[in-house]
Amino acid sequence: MNGTSFYYKSNNGIEIYARKWMPEDEKPKAVVQIAHGMGEHIGRYHDFAQVLTEKGYAVYGNDHRGHGLTAKDDQDKRYFADENGFEEVVQDMRALTYQILEEQGDIPIFLFGHSMGSFLSRRYIQLYGNQLHGVILSGTGTVPSLVREAGKMVAKAEMKLKGKRTPSPLLDRLSFGQYNRPFKPTRTDFDWLSRDEQAVDRYINDPLCGGIFSSGFFHDLLSGIKQASRHSQIQQVPCDLPIFLVSGDEDPVGGHTKGVLKTYKGLKKAGIKDVTYKFYPQGRHEMLHETNREEVIQDIIAWLENRVSS
Repeated sequence: MNGTSFYYKSNNGIEIYARKWMPEDEKPKAVVQIAHGMGEHIGRYHDFAQVLTEKGYAVYGNDHRGHGLTAKDDQDKRYFADENGFEEVVQDMRALTYQILEEQGDIPIFLFGHSMGSFLSRRYIQLYGNQLHGVILSGTGTVPSLVREAGKMVAKAEMKLKGKRTPSPLLDRLSFGQYNRPFKPTRTDFDWLSRDEQAVDRYINDPLCGGIFSSGFFHDLLSGIKQASRHSQIQQVPCDLPIFLVSGDEDPVGGHTKGVLKTYKGLKKAGIKDVTYKFYPQGRHEMLHETNREEVIQDIIAWLENRVSS
């Protein structure tokens, strides 16, 4: 099953590219909606989606603004929106949820968010968690407030000087420049993604992956992470929403487990009852593309099966 491509309209009329994968010859037992990470696209989740459809799940996901086939023009690439970009992308995800409900009827929906998509998902469940049956956060973490505010200041200065849509090599270096350091000697700039060299090469050679993102994008992302990290906002997550955090214990985005544990503790403090996490030894950032990806996917399916049946 290769998946079906389609476009849907967001709240403000922007056309968003999406794909769906359906189980063959049966009504899906639930839907997994995917929010992909920064600098990638929904097509990279094909293998994951195929395994899920074999287990009876439908899978939907979109290319976020500035990414993949949603970014049709060069000026739109690696850029969210002129105003409130992070929140706009969350609204795009919500519009896809409505599309799912329209097509599938009243069916359990689980949200899977990876990396940037995990931060978007954390905001989503603060606003619309009551529409979901559970959420899986992959490759998530925290951004220290000093780092976040310094990044926003740099982004503001660059936006004023060069415009919001101009790529920012400085912010790219500040954001990702240290990620490879623990894995020296390194073969590529993206060794921090996975121990699987072929998976890293596929990312590097994918024309829809990577690139230098705009100062406007970085400002939106850091502002969104700040909002999603506030305790007052985390308290808006429904206390009975099941949450599963998945991470490699060497993932630099998760602070080598520290940022993931901080996220977990913040959710527990807000009164979320069913929060669990799993760390994979020597795993890096993209656990769905890691050398032990089959184990990771089976753990995700086991978690889903348990929540669908209950």
